[in-house]
Amino acid sequence: MSKIVSVEITHHRLPLDPPFKASWDGRPRRHFDATIVRVRDDEGREGIGSGDLMKGFEGREDLFIGEDPRHVERHYEVLSHINFHYGRCWPMDLALWDLTGKITGEPVWRMLGGRAERVRLYASSGVLRDAGAMAAQAESYLEEGFPAMKVRFTASAGGRDGWREDVRALEAIRARVGDRLELMVDCNQGWRMPWDTMLAWTFKDALAVAGELERLGVYWMEEPLHRSDRKGMRRLSDATSIRIAGGEMTRELYEFRDIIEERAFDVIQPDVALVGGITGCRRLAWQAREAGVMFTPHSWTNGIGVLANAHLTAGVGDAPWLEYPYDNPEWSEMRRDYPLAVPLRHQKGWLELGEAPGLGVVLDEGRLNATRIG
Repeated sequence: MSKIVSVEITHHRLPLDPPFKASWDGRPRRHFDATIVRVRDDEGREGIGSGDLMKGFEGREDLFIGEDPRHVERHYEVLSHINFHYGRCWPMDLALWDLTGKITGEPVWRMLGGRAERVRLYASSGVLRDAGAMAAQAESYLEEGFPAMKVRFTASAGGRDGWREDVRALEAIRARVGDRLELMVDCNQGWRMPWDTMLAWTFKDALAVAGELERLGVYWMEEPLHRSDRKGMRRLSDATSIRIAGGEMTRELYEFRDIIEERAFDVIQPDVALVGGITGCRRLAWQAREAGVMFTPHSWTNGIGVLANAHLTAGVGDAPWLEYPYDNPEWSEMRRDYPLAVPLRHQKGWLELGEAPGLGVVLDEGRLNATRIG
């Protein structure tokens, strides 16, 4: 029987020059941090995870050492208690699944159900550009083979001059690519950066924007109201033909249970690196499927998080697309995936997962040594 002998957590920082000006953050990002979790067993195998900072995990390694890494349901319960008392330590769950795959010789997508060995992607942009530049970016996504694109609207901290200018950028995209590219919109109202104290849209604001998005044939409207306003989300869903999406920062699985039962969202977007891990989020995929709610994870982390969400989506889910953070040149695959020996590369809008055991993660140890900060 395999037994866990060690858990190692390291923190890394990649300087960004030029900085990345994310639409949801008015302050340019001059570095990109990554936390790497390594779980080793008594036969020398290593499972790898990444995501949140693992705050609160230090000193609790003994809860896992000596245990069989394949007992993921047991480990999920322990991590859920750590989540309740301290911080979100779900990258540990990803590392356990990766290690379990290496023990069994199977890729995670097959262990989860094996519905598919690849996932269709949508290009998730992150930068606020003027209308012409946004149209050109959309055309480049289309040329690369992506079937869909997510457009960011202005967060309250700055960027374009309000949602009407955002709509003009969307109009320019639609004029350039027509119906050849499915469009989604992230309204950035569901959460805020710690320093951003401006209020989210009201229901009437969101309803007015929804009317414009409906006119432009948008597939879903993401985070249009404050994260706590589930009743407002349901009202908005009932008032428009556009799907209402959200939940990327929802912290507890029981909150998603309520969201699904209330049909508050048409699309739920948990991220295995931030809530529940693979073990918890597979429950959500099943619940959503039974309720007729679309399940398609948020995956704006590094390539390890993208892979973990992709394996879950391929193995369990039936999502039309998975989020692929990608907005050249500011957010390239090379920047996003700096912990990896080889950055992920999409193939005409598809991510192939293949037969590598576990998650298929191979780290760039030299780069990690050079960027280590803790």
